[in-house]
Amino acid sequence: MDEEIQFYLSEAEESMSKSLQHTGSELSRIRAGKASPAMLDSLRIDYYGTPTPIAQVANITTPDARTLMIKPWEKNIIAEVVKAINNSDLGLNPQSDAEGVRLNIPPMTQERRRELVKQVKNETELGKVRIRGIRKDVNDSLRKLLKDGAAEDSIKDAEAKVQKTTDSYISKVDELMSKKETEIMTI
Repeated sequence: MDEEIQFYLSEAEESMSKSLQHTGSELSRIRAGKASPAMLDSLRIDYYGTPTPIAQVANITTPDARTLMIKPWEKNIIAEVVKAINNSDLGLNPQSDAEGVRLNIPPMTQERRRELVKQVKNETELGKVRIRGIRKDVNDSLRKLLKDGAAEDSIKDAEAKVQKTTDSYISKVDELMSKKETEIMTI
């Protein structure tokens, strides 16, 4: 029984860690006024009939803090890159030439910064909900072990450890949120 309890505890830790990483990657896509290749991570282009991430068909560089330069390895897909950017929710205006696509990142207004902070709060709340869901699933599994004859003290200790792990990961999500909020609100 102790091995099973330990299995559930390590499973909880691993799942919560993945949830934290996912939240971090979602937050990295929210732009904070500076150009970042991560802003384009969610974009897919039609590459010979297959939806493909832009980073897999082009070099993405930041020549300065307000510009992204996308240089596709094949010049014939420049139009696809422009189309993907125009169809996305990035709100950016791509400018293409024979070499690639240039994206000028406009400075953010105070109103836009507030909207992004709301988006950050929503994303971090989703991360917390995922972590709490993992806690619930693990506690349910532990209670099943209790019904199967595990010692009540062992289960109580395990539940306390799960709660401690949950609290730890929720505070890490809060740290991510406050860091991103500061980044967005800093002009």
